Amino acid sequence: MAQITKAMEAVSASKMRRAQANVLASRPYSERMWQVINDLVDRYSPPNGEPLHPLLAPRARIRTVALVLITADRGLCGSYNVEVIREAVRFIREQQEKGVSVKVLAVGRRGRDYMLRLGVDVVAELTRLSDRPSLLNTVPISHQVIQGYQDERFDAVYVAMTEFINVLSRRPRLVPLLPLISFAEAMEGGKTDYIYEPDPITVLLKLLPRFVEVQVYQAILESLASEHSARMVSMRNATENANELVQELTLSYNKARQAAITKEITELTGGAAALQEALAGE
Repeated sequence: MAQITKAMEAVSASKMRRAQANVLASRPYSERMWQVINDLVDRYSPPNGEPLHPLLAPRARIRTVALVLITADRGLCGSYNVEVIREAVRFIREQQEKGVSVKVLAVGRRGRDYMLRLGVDVVAELTRLSDRPSLLNTVPISHQVIQGYQDERFDAVYVAMTEFINVLSRRPRLVPLLPLISFAEAMEGGKTDYIYEPDPITVLLKLLPRFVEVQVYQAILESLASEHSARMVSMRNATENANELVQELTLSYNKARQAAITKEITELTGGAAALQEALAGE
């Protein structure tokens, strides 16, 4: 058993290193795209407050919320799945208490199966992702989110994901995704003067859907890195527990073996003494 969990730990460590590299490589791209979008929104929004794009338009009343839930397809990763599902369930119950309907778009079989058992409406699912997914692999979920918001089937969109901090640390988070104006309000720091070609509005209209795709992709990469690190730690703990169990069983076996040998020696000694007494009596 210890050999199996040790091998699984090594595999998870290798996958985790690749996933961590992907997360760190994609973060600057996502952050810079965020800066460009906020610059465009701040500079070119009409004075009357009319949104430049449907993805920037907040709803006057929230009736239906979409939740992109990102979990793993498999277990054996400690509390990774439980933590993010617990965060999602808490959010769903809060929305239901307000009279808001929640639609789930599940990434990963664990989250999908739990939501189906809970009776939540799962409108889309994405499973069996590779360990190194590309942006194209995650586009189906992103398009569901974008189209649903533009068609007003969703009044707001949130992402339940696990943020990768380091090998030993992760944090389940609930992140607002749409409307994108929420990101603009959270923007901090100074502005950069950009030159746009062919023109700022055309760039913004093309950039906004791509930004949503990148945000979903980034959330999936963060969750994958967290999953592999959680599985690596879980398999390491399992290996240590298996080794301790082997030591305990070996000690118990040696004790039992020693007790049996001692008992046999005692019986032989007792039998020899009895025989000597019988011979002496004759």
